Amino acid sequence: MQCTVKWTGQGGMSFIAEAGSGHAVVMDGAPESGGRNLGPRPMEAERAPTDPKVFTRIHFHFIVRGRGLAPRIVERAIRLSHDKYCSASIMLGKTAELTHDWEVVED
Repeated sequence: MQCTVKWTGQGGMSFIAEAGSGHAVVMDGAPESGGRNLGPRPMEAERAPTDPKVFTRIHFHFIVRGRGLAPRIVERAIRLSHDKYCSASIMLGKTAELTHDWEVVED
């Protein structure tokens, strides 16, 4: 499965996720966490008490676009997301091996 997630820009927490099939969904955070409540939040889905078939390995590839981005700052933001702020990644990391890499594309 492949999914591309793009941040819609500064001033919020909204993202557009597009699956390999071409279907897309807008996701956003709650206002109290910097979002504008424009779409569903990744962690608001109902969770089953047992998983019949779980992911065992997930690889994230981040492409960060901008001008003059410091690689150490990008790396720190990605690490904080995985280790502290992204509830979905932390939850999935309980059953799957999570790996990631990243690249900076100068715009």
